[in-house]
Amino acid sequence: MSLHEIIALALAGVGCVFTLLGAIGVFRMPDVFMRMSTSAKASTLGVTSLVLASAVFHAELSLTVRALFVVCFVFMTVPVASHLIGRAAYVSGAKLWPRTGEDALKGKYDRSTRVLRGDSVRMPKSGS
Repeated sequence: MSLHEIIALALAGVGCVFTLLGAIGVFRMPDVFMRMSTSAKASTLGVTSLVLASAVFHAELSLTVRALFVVCFVFMTVPVASHLIGRAAYVSGAKLWPRTGEDALKGKYDRSTRVLRGDSVRMPKSGS
């Protein structure tokens, strides 16, 4: 085995482990928010490792460039998608796990108007 095959095998193994752990986490986590967090992290790291393994194994410039674009796309879209899924779950009234420490949005989100009230922050006046 050559060095790039060993690196590709290691990356593929890491990707498979992250993907497997993410799948297990989706079934084991108690509420939608933890499931979403687990699946987002696992899919980001798992897919990235598998795509990079493919790029290292084939060692072609065009494939490597495409693989890097895929990695960038995954890193940009998965966190946004998981944030939107979490927001939709919260707005629709998904229950938090009873042992959750605190609901940081409790009393700050008006479900009828869909407005999030933040803490008021005073901005310093600009100098004249």
